[in-house]
Amino acid sequence: MSAEFPAGPPSAAEQLSAAEHAERWHAAVATAYVPMAVEFLEDEPSRGTIAAHRLGPMRVLQVQAGPQAVTRTRRMIAGDDSAALILTLQQRGTSLKGQDGRESLIRPGAFSLTDASRTFRKRMGEDFVFTSFHFPRAALDVEERDLRALTATAFDPAAGSAALVATYLAGMAREASALDEAVGRRAAATVLDLLALLVDDRCGRDRPNGLRAAASLERVKDHIRRNLGDPDLSPSGIAEANHISLRFLHKLFQQEGTTVGAWTRTQRLDRCSRDLRRATVDELGVAGIARRWGFVNSSHFSRAFRAAYGMTPRDWQMLGRSQG
Repeated sequence: MSAEFPAGPPSAAEQLSAAEHAERWHAAVATAYVPMAVEFLEDEPSRGTIAAHRLGPMRVLQVQAGPQAVTRTRRMIAGDDSAALILTLQQRGTSLKGQDGRESLIRPGAFSLTDASRTFRKRMGEDFVFTSFHFPRAALDVEERDLRALTATAFDPAAGSAALVATYLAGMAREASALDEAVGRRAAATVLDLLALLVDDRCGRDRPNGLRAAASLERVKDHIRRNLGDPDLSPSGIAEANHISLRFLHKLFQQEGTTVGAWTRTQRLDRCSRDLRRATVDELGVAGIARRWGFVNSSHFSRAFRAAYGMTPRDWQMLGRSQG
């Protein structure tokens, strides 16, 4: 599901006054997010858009607009009582965010977390673009004290668990509109798992180490390799099959600087690249090879393959034949 607020640019017969534009934008923000007061920081408010996509329990909101500040007050919370969290990836411009006694400047590439059940303020002093991931508080499995310690914090995407989250969020921002329901639901679950991992990491919660971690990781990788052709292979199923928690599974791959999904996708692409260079492609075709290794969506497979190898699957096949 996707929607845009406001619904497209005004027609020639629908030239809005500044007051009408402000009223329309207030309504769009409240519909897409939660009720908030909006203060425009320019005399003639720039037109803004909010494109919304539903991925399982998560809404992905891609926002661009001119300078403004938004505030959520106690009165608004009392009338709405939304137990929701908002994870925001800044893409252009900067945001000054304040909540729970902290104030942080969020620069392009960084991300931050907001709890809509408590008051907050956010100021964008220039034209901006960001993507927000809006989801129920109950969907994020972290302790309340840990969450409160990290709201309005600027997470630097340069290294560690924050880098993993930022990389995945950037990919989600690009692909949200193209994901089907099943893939979108899995992608949303991965975002929540990675965010919980980040919170645990920042708060010093249980981290895998030593021989147990090494043995568990190799066992998990072997399980994944043996089941690459299963399109339903998922982090939760992998964790259950290996008798470990989902949180522990994600932490194992974090130590290698990757995610379960990214490592699995790389393995699948490697198998596909090998088959495309062999006679197998004549027997199954490109789409058949993709399905053989767990890719159920042909366009998603083609995009992933091109991103990894710099050419389409068909071009890769032809290159292999010319070199053979």
